[in-house]
Amino acid sequence: MNDQHAQSDRPPTVRPMDFLLVTGLSGAGLQTAAKVLEDLGWYVADNLPPELISRMVDLSLESDSRLERLAVVIDVRSRLFTGDLGWVLTELEYKPVHTRVLYLDASDEVLVRRFEQVRRSHPLSGGGAQGTLSEGIAAERDQLAKVKAAADLVIDTSSLAAHQLRQKIEDAFGDAEHRTMQVTVQSFGFKYGLPMDADLVCDVRFLPNPHWIPELRPHTGQSPDVRDYVLSQDGADDYLTTYHHLLDLTIAGYRREGKRYMTIAVGCTGGKHRSVAMSEALAGRLGNDSGLGVRVVHRDLGRE
Repeated sequence: MNDQHAQSDRPPTVRPMDFLLVTGLSGAGLQTAAKVLEDLGWYVADNLPPELISRMVDLSLESDSRLERLAVVIDVRSRLFTGDLGWVLTELEYKPVHTRVLYLDASDEVLVRRFEQVRRSHPLSGGGAQGTLSEGIAAERDQLAKVKAAADLVIDTSSLAAHQLRQKIEDAFGDAEHRTMQVTVQSFGFKYGLPMDADLVCDVRFLPNPHWIPELRPHTGQSPDVRDYVLSQDGADDYLTTYHHLLDLTIAGYRREGKRYMTIAVGCTGGKHRSVAMSEALAGRLGNDSGLGVRVVHRDLGRE
């Protein structure tokens, strides 16, 4: 048997599943981390008992739609969690998974302030912790010391705003696809109402309407003749240039705040000519910007 035939008989190499164990102090941002990971395409299981982690991994590997990324959030809310995860990590060494541990930490002062703001008790503030918030935090910190020491990444959230924590998690556990901001440019007709999901709305009814030109009326803004007519009007190019610049500023702000989706609605009277042509032109300019995924939707095209 030649080498080429032998290689073709080999089973394809299966990429190990990414497995992330998320733990840390109560109030340090575990729920925020879980939401960010979900946005990044991870399947997130929250508050799973340690005894079920290995079984959860097995099910994820055996399912027909095999998971590529699984994150498990575990903390002292699970009364079975003693802070010892060494045996769990040892079990995972024999499975086709790439395992990492993320630990979220914060100072006692910050944790006390966060618990007081939400008016909730600490999970360990009863029983052996004698009922005080500070003693509950101290007990948890001691209980999780071994986990923190074994963590691949420790993030101290004491001085981090939510969007800053999001950025750190995206940098560590995201990929290029999920870090890309998704922008939808949607044309519409004002006579049919504003799009309910629009983040920004611009009105291009200041441009001459091709509807009143007999040879253009039957066509849409996707037609080269209509497009060229609309874009050649006084103010059309300046409007696109100015609005593109404003969007650059807005998108930069969205990114700083951790927002990854934006819908821009471009309206004319009926959503057939001007808004369609301007939406296509605006999307073309945005498509040249790195880090953006752009799509165009014509809500009311063909509705007349």
